[in-house]
Amino acid sequence: MMRPRFPLSAKILSWFFANLLLVGVAVYAFVEFEFHLGPESLLGGRAGRRADGLAALVSADIHAQPPSQWDDVLARAGNLYGLKLLLAGPDGRSVAGAEIPLPREVQERLFRPPHPPNPSNPLPQPPDPQGPPPLADGGQPPPGADQRFPPPGPRPGDHPDSHGPPRDHRMVHTFNPGRYWLLLPVEGPAPGPEGGHHPPLTLIAVSDSIGLGGLVLDFMPWIAAAGSIFLFSVLFWLPLVHGITRSIREMTGATARVAEGRFDIRVRQDRGDELGLLATSINQMAERLAGFVNGQKRFLGDIAHELCTPLARSQVALGILEQQGAGETLVDLREEIQQMSDLVNELLSFSKASLAAGRIKLQSVPLCEIIRRAAQREAVPDASLVLHVDPGLHVMAEPDLLCRAIANLLRNALKYAGEAGPVEIEAAPAGGDVILTVADHGPGVPDESLAQIFDPFYRLDVSRARETGGTGLGLAIVKTCVESCAGRVACRNRAPHGLSVAITLAAA
Repeated sequence: MMRPRFPLSAKILSWFFANLLLVGVAVYAFVEFEFHLGPESLLGGRAGRRADGLAALVSADIHAQPPSQWDDVLARAGNLYGLKLLLAGPDGRSVAGAEIPLPREVQERLFRPPHPPNPSNPLPQPPDPQGPPPLADGGQPPPGADQRFPPPGPRPGDHPDSHGPPRDHRMVHTFNPGRYWLLLPVEGPAPGPEGGHHPPLTLIAVSDSIGLGGLVLDFMPWIAAAGSIFLFSVLFWLPLVHGITRSIREMTGATARVAEGRFDIRVRQDRGDELGLLATSINQMAERLAGFVNGQKRFLGDIAHELCTPLARSQVALGILEQQGAGETLVDLREEIQQMSDLVNELLSFSKASLAAGRIKLQSVPLCEIIRRAAQREAVPDASLVLHVDPGLHVMAEPDLLCRAIANLLRNALKYAGEAGPVEIEAAPAGGDVILTVADHGPGVPDESLAQIFDPFYRLDVSRARETGGTGLGLAIVKTCVESCAGRVACRNRAPHGLSVAITLAAA
């Protein structure tokens, strides 16, 4: 029985996960259409707190180190997440860190507030060429200070425990080059003893990945969650899928055995769904077919048995007539009666072998001894038989039935291919079985007839002339005897010429 290319269990699970994927894409598309999410939507919750922590770490270090050491400070902080860090001043020029030119989109975000102005919470505007804008509290900036970037720290209306993205955190995605830029305000160092004011700075983290090395988006929790969902779904659906596919496999195997003529197979019918009804129908069909076939075989056996007595009496009467001097006129009649007697004997053998299935007791049989016994029974010359069988090879069978099957095969091979070469018999173990092969060098069988030559009364010669010989029961008896021994029989044409018949039996 061939295996399916794509099992039903894989189809069901694939269809389920494809459904989940489509639902996820639909939900994402709806949320994107409704809320217009961008990269900054990732800066909430833990991601925002991690960004705040990085900004606080850099701010503390640049307060403690002179500007000449800021490059080392940024390098050490960037190594925490595998990022490139740089500090930019209010004019967009790099103050320290990696030498990376800022794209136009990043420079625009340096001077543009992340949210529209709110009268109740005024935000600084881009620099005015005529002079610095007033401070948020209405006062004037200190002399020499450039207030083109909003001052760091919390704003009015910002709650320290808010889970949304901090208002001063900005994230930009550029396509040329394809990078992600995270902009974080950093408080500049305090004025020195000589006075003066340091302008506010912006910490810029650069990465080729949207996760920014786990700072904004840590993929490991997502992978773990996806793996957990996948594993839970498989474990949740596996009993249902396994139950369905197991029942289908059982019914497929049962119908295959019914097709081979083995009607004793039964499948479980303990399910309460459509598969349970199908199993019940298969069992009923197999039972009815078994009754029909056994009745037919019993009918043939009864007819053959009833014909034996009148045929025997007819032969006796012919013998008496021949002794009275009418022998020459009764030769043809004797041949006809003899042919009828042979047919009746074959019918009896076929019927007995068919009805014996299920009642015989299998035993360990030496295969080589059975083959020699069958050859002696058919009077096969030594020159016409080539035997390649290990003397120690044993199979589970009924000795008389197996001997009858091998004898019929030898008789058939010698009759149709005896002049083309010797008959070769080989036997070899195959897993827990033994495969016995009987092969000849004759003309073989037409390919379209290979599946029918084991059927009762089937003959290649449709005219059924006496010259072609046989009753059409020889190979049918072979199949019946082998199946009664719980075995299988199959045939194929050899290359370039000949027919090979393989019998598979359980090894002892």
